[in-house]
Amino acid sequence: MKPVNKNDRLTVHVEDLTHDGAGVAKVDGYPLFIPGALPGEDVSVHVLKTLKSYGFAKLIEIQQASPFRVTAPCPVFDTCGGCQIQHLSYEGQMTFKRKLVRDAITRIGKLPDVPVHPVKGMEDPWRYRNKSQIPFGTQDGKVVAGFYQPRSHDIADTDTCLIQTPEADAIMVALKNNLVEIGIEPYEEATHRGMLRHVVVRKARATGEIMVVLVTKKKKFAHSARAIELIQATVPEVTSIVQNINHEKTNVIFGDETVTLWGKDVIEDRIGNVRFEISARSFYQINPIQTEILYGQALEYAQLTGQETVIDAYCGIGTISLFLAKQAKFVMGVEIVPQAIEDAKRNAELNGLTNTLFEAGPAEQVIPRWYKEGKQADVLVVDPPRKGCDEQLLRTILKQRPSRVVYVSCNPATLARDLRILEDGGYRTKEVQPVDMFPQSTHCEAVAWLELEK
Repeated sequence: MKPVNKNDRLTVHVEDLTHDGAGVAKVDGYPLFIPGALPGEDVSVHVLKTLKSYGFAKLIEIQQASPFRVTAPCPVFDTCGGCQIQHLSYEGQMTFKRKLVRDAITRIGKLPDVPVHPVKGMEDPWRYRNKSQIPFGTQDGKVVAGFYQPRSHDIADTDTCLIQTPEADAIMVALKNNLVEIGIEPYEEATHRGMLRHVVVRKARATGEIMVVLVTKKKKFAHSARAIELIQATVPEVTSIVQNINHEKTNVIFGDETVTLWGKDVIEDRIGNVRFEISARSFYQINPIQTEILYGQALEYAQLTGQETVIDAYCGIGTISLFLAKQAKFVMGVEIVPQAIEDAKRNAELNGLTNTLFEAGPAEQVIPRWYKEGKQADVLVVDPPRKGCDEQLLRTILKQRPSRVVYVSCNPATLARDLRILEDGGYRTKEVQPVDMFPQSTHCEAVAWLELEK
């Protein structure tokens, strides 16, 4: 029998946070998830739903507040799904994220003795995003733009986002206020009507170059000239305006076709002393300041002397690969997205690096073939998506046994799972360094250093 029932009102003590930022309290061992509550707080709640193993409750009153509680500065924090923990001080966020990584390594990876260092955070954890993806729509006959509400595709209308650039704010507001006058109809996902689906704004931190991508339902864009004029008048620093066409009934942002409407096809940025050309659909880390820290950590763990051959699995547009190539004998990168590999090759050429090889295809297929061809790696770097490394790739690592593995992760749970597999296969995890790439959210990246046991 459950110790609580729907519509109960009770006072509970919050012990923890979930991965999506909800407070966790336990009533006779039964977890209640409470959005808005923080660890250490005593709160009054209204039970909304009870399942067999856990329930959900609404925060009614904070009776004893956490010393880390702050007032969220964003006016739409309560309705926007972009940030989950603005109400937690940045010191509190760092504490939470370290615990998140350490708990996963201990509970899932069964590695309680592996050092998990304090999180490397930001001096100023605001306005850090170099890419904003802004949906447009209508509500009650009014054009709206902003970001989606939690677990929905309803737009939380706003004029500012405190984690994106001021230029993205300005372009969002200008388009929102002038779409009707220009003659462009916002897209409606439910009916598949309208023209403008998203506006994507990318800013290169090192050069200041700005790209604006107008994602439209159709290629024929009758009022594109007026949109271009408005964007240029709003933010004169814009160097590229691009149209991406997405015909499909989907919530995926980008379609397959991209055309340049005005200016350059790419913008250029730098991370450290490595240059990158970024196109509309290039994968590029969102937080440029922390990216340099993240990749610097990966480079430190790789311990390159200039004599090593390195394989970079999931290499994207070559960001980590080119960092490594500055200090390695040779670097081979593999990525499943062909356009990303073309970007990587171009970026290697841009930096004058001739000690690289990039190939498109699944890492779990390409890397075993490389080994058969005699392309052995001393160091292997993996930076997989949230689902972690493919099982076949892990088997390849254990079969080929490079002396060192550097694992860059955006998901502590799958990192811990994969570390356990590698540990069982003869590797030892030396340490893990969390890096805060996404302040104000619950996401945390981490870099793990593994050595083959002699």
